[in-house]
Amino acid sequence: MTTVSTPFYDLPSPTRSRPDADTHTLSIRRPSSVASRSTATRRHRSNRSHNGGASYAPQNEFPNFAHTGDVEIIVAAGGQEKRYMLHRLILARSSGFFDASTSEQWSRAQAQAQGQSAAQGYNGALGRIGEEDEGSQVGNSSANTTQKAFWRYELDFGNQSDEMPMLVQKPLQTSLFGCDQTPRPPPVRNKPPAPSNGFFRSISAMQSAIHMPPTTAQTGQDNDIIRDYDNIFRIFYNYPPSLDAIDITEAYIQCKSLLNLADMYDALEVVGPRIDHHLLQFQGRLWKQIAKYPPSYLKLGYLARSKVIFAEALVHVVGQWPQGAPQLRNIPDIILELIEDKVDELQDLKAKVEGRLFRLTLTTSRGERVSPWNSYLDWNVVSLFRQWLAENTTPPPPPLPKTSGPDSRQSQPPPPPPLNNGRIYRLLGLGGSAYLGHDELKRFLRLRPDDYSRDNTKKFERRMDELKGMARETVKPLMRNFLELDMGRDGGGMGYLTCTRVDEADFPWD
Repeated sequence: MTTVSTPFYDLPSPTRSRPDADTHTLSIRRPSSVASRSTATRRHRSNRSHNGGASYAPQNEFPNFAHTGDVEIIVAAGGQEKRYMLHRLILARSSGFFDASTSEQWSRAQAQAQGQSAAQGYNGALGRIGEEDEGSQVGNSSANTTQKAFWRYELDFGNQSDEMPMLVQKPLQTSLFGCDQTPRPPPVRNKPPAPSNGFFRSISAMQSAIHMPPTTAQTGQDNDIIRDYDNIFRIFYNYPPSLDAIDITEAYIQCKSLLNLADMYDALEVVGPRIDHHLLQFQGRLWKQIAKYPPSYLKLGYLARSKVIFAEALVHVVGQWPQGAPQLRNIPDIILELIEDKVDELQDLKAKVEGRLFRLTLTTSRGERVSPWNSYLDWNVVSLFRQWLAENTTPPPPPLPKTSGPDSRQSQPPPPPPLNNGRIYRLLGLGGSAYLGHDELKRFLRLRPDDYSRDNTKKFERRMDELKGMARETVKPLMRNFLELDMGRDGGGMGYLTCTRVDEADFPWD
């Protein structure tokens, strides 16, 4: 038989002094197997996952601030869904819509907050029914302590197809104790229930009758809605929006859609600078697009509060007026008043310049104005210049009405299109052979064979160049270019003036 040895304890003697007693320790002799097992014991971490992966931690970053977020937003369109857990403070500072809808006056958040605080008192005493082990209870208690949303918004498309979808505040579902009861997925079934009689027949009939595949246009609209809401929330949190940086046409469409959404939620002051920064990166391509579609970019510049884009488009609109008037019917009155004021200023300036041009004349060697009596050839130079100026700056006369019989009513001819003589002023600003060239002068002199000679032709051209030089100095105020677009010396082929100056006081949002 094997005898078990009893461990001996070396106890200190009670008669020993205190210092001696401190020098002896209590020693326990154990079997070697027990000692080795105690030193090799491995401590298990309580948060180690049993599935071989890292433990799950709730996300606390954009777009899901699970720990600190207090506003839940659900954006669903076309089978797609994006969830956001954001902060009321940031949303209220960025959007007037969220500032008003989450205020104490218009929101039910106070009642939800009281129910949430009341529920926290029961979380420590009440557990879930049907928990299998202690580990699951710890996991559920930690999940329940996570901060829930005090506000909840869902995208509502309304009852009519032409309505704009908008976020609508939804009440939170609460239990008897006031705590949030977020709907959970149904339990997993090992075996699906048996279908009822005629189930598959009804499904087949319904699919053949009403099932229509989504159109490409509808799918594109749904994708645009998801993209716009994601971009506006990214901007609220100082993240760059996801916009096209290559195709300026696509970038304009995306920016316009995002600005309309920001206008609906009263967030233009936050979203506008981002749009302005993104479009200005196109530089030269942007100026050319504005020259092609000035009314569209005028509206976009106004919504984005972009001084550069708005001023660039305004110069084009004023120079072409009233050509772009039909496209600017739905703009605010303050912009229309600004356009009309700038058009009046431009017309006044043109009237002053035209009056000076018609008063231009040549003088003789004695300082007298030329006339048919003192210098007939020089007087012909002035006459030809004035005739050319009047012919090119005056709208043509309306055509005569056509009548088919003595009793028929005379058809009223359509009014002539407005004359935009910007091209004529650019020719005057160039001077030289840009107008009234050598061949035209020779053709004019040949009308009187007695006056046509080589010497008279040279003198006629020299005196015409003097008059063109005076005209070039006269039209300088109209030749100024306040566009970012480089039009070159000849104006880039534009038939209107771009001398409209936009000052800081002219921007309608300041």
